[in-house]
Amino acid sequence: MKILIFGGGGFIGSAIADRLLRDGHSLRIFERPRVEPYRQFLNGESVEWVTGDLMSNHDVGEAIDGMDVILHLVSTTIPKTSNDDPIYDVQSNLVATLQMLNAMVERKVNRLVFISSGGTVYGPPEYLPVDERHPTEPQVSYGITKLALEKYLLMYQHLHGIKTTILRVTNPYGQRQRVETAQGAIGVFLSRALKDQTVEIWGDGSVTRDYIYVADVADAFAAALAYEGPKSVFNISSGKGVTLNDLLSRIETTLGTPVKKEYQPGRPYDVPISVLDNSLASEELDWSPKVSLEQGLKLTAEWMKGSMQK
Repeated sequence: MKILIFGGGGFIGSAIADRLLRDGHSLRIFERPRVEPYRQFLNGESVEWVTGDLMSNHDVGEAIDGMDVILHLVSTTIPKTSNDDPIYDVQSNLVATLQMLNAMVERKVNRLVFISSGGTVYGPPEYLPVDERHPTEPQVSYGITKLALEKYLLMYQHLHGIKTTILRVTNPYGQRQRVETAQGAIGVFLSRALKDQTVEIWGDGSVTRDYIYVADVADAFAAALAYEGPKSVFNISSGKGVTLNDLLSRIETTLGTPVKKEYQPGRPYDVPISVLDNSLASEELDWSPKVSLEQGLKLTAEWMKGSMQK
């Protein structure tokens, strides 16, 4: 299968790319200008690395040409900062994706898998665990834009026959996570702990999240590519809630050393608890997470130690 991955060189995208290459697919990876390949690809791996501007109809159209499936992983914003400039969030994500969809219609590419946000599209939970039927009341621009994108994707599916699979991923962590963006508690906490730096905790540490190892996310995308069923939206999660305090305790166990902690006032946009039900993905996609939090922390810590030594 010829697969185009928008954002295939990033943290999640590279894990998906490696997974799909093992399956024997042919990949075209679209990244921003000056972004270098995340590794050297082997002779037997079919990878075309292209760069361009997601807002450019020309660049996006050329990238889509000749493809069977599109994986859309690009986001120009993160939840923490998206409220600072919601106009930019909409222009760079929503408008760019609509242009991408129009290019798909023109070139008769009729399959797309989109990464949405399990952590922000639902908002404060009315019940737990949160399933796909739960009300969607996002409180940050990032989540609002992701939800709007979902609706447009489903509209194009209805109008133009583009089969769309939307994966609402919770809090991914693992190899190649960019800790400098301060996105993802596990990546930031582990990085600081390994450097013997103080970990800042917003609130009293009771904020509860659902963390999933990046290889399990990649497996979910592989499953979505093969899915021919009637459903369109799936939670991709561990289904298990972990408080920040418990997470730090597990990191201390993984590293075998205490972690310096400093508690800060809570942030208004942090939902107190978010745990998603992944049973629909289990039933429809035949997918379930395989890597436990303990295993994932160990694997991530080993990778971070190796990257720090380079």
